[in-house]
Amino acid sequence: MSLEDRAKPLISVEKISKSFGSLAAVSEVSLSVNAGEIVGIAGPNGAGKTTLFNLISRIPYGSDSGTVAFNGQRIDQLPPHEIFHRGLARTFQTETSFGKLTVEQNIRLGAVYGKRISQREICRSVDSALDILDLTALRKERAGNLPVYETKRLMIASAIVNDPKLLMLDEPASGLNSVEVDDLKKEILLLKEFGLAIILIEHILPLLFGVSERVIVMDFGRKLSEGSPEEVAKDPAVIEAYLGGHGQEAANALVS
Repeated sequence: MSLEDRAKPLISVEKISKSFGSLAAVSEVSLSVNAGEIVGIAGPNGAGKTTLFNLISRIPYGSDSGTVAFNGQRIDQLPPHEIFHRGLARTFQTETSFGKLTVEQNIRLGAVYGKRISQREICRSVDSALDILDLTALRKERAGNLPVYETKRLMIASAIVNDPKLLMLDEPASGLNSVEVDDLKKEILLLKEFGLAIILIEHILPLLFGVSERVIVMDFGRKLSEGSPEEVAKDPAVIEAYLGGHGQEAANALVS
């Protein structure tokens, strides 16, 4: 990927908002992500992080106002399957799969979602996703029998099977032990090496700060801070709102 391509915004979100009754879940949030870039999103529970993902992907709902442009074209009025076909894929907080289907069958469903594709293309794409997420040995295993981490890797494999340009990961490290978190970090950086841009929501801050080139912190549905991990970790507003009583010492540990 050329430096010129990396400098172009792959996705541009402008003043996107969503309210549920009197609750402003997301309020005029803007962000952009360049090709091949990893951007992390942090914030307390209820800050609006997952709602932001929902608005961008239009799963299960779109925004009340604002715009989303992907590869220079508006996508904020498109159906979710069309957004997926254009190269934007996502995972979800809860580990989900079709438990009675095999790992391979789950990934094949992602490959054929809403479009026609040849069997040769399906097999090639599924094999590649299995290999990248280290699931080849489990391809015939029923998805319902998988432990948590393998299920999370299956979700990512199902998301990347169509070779997206942007992958949005929603708390992929939740419920994992420290060894699995370290392994997940390697997987995320590997996906970046394959040219993927990634937006990552994560509460495990050492992971988030360790892989992200930029970090956005949200609070009460708004963007509180944005910058490099080092800049965000030193932002007094972030320390107060997110790290609370842990203070600057804890913030410094995130980027050490």
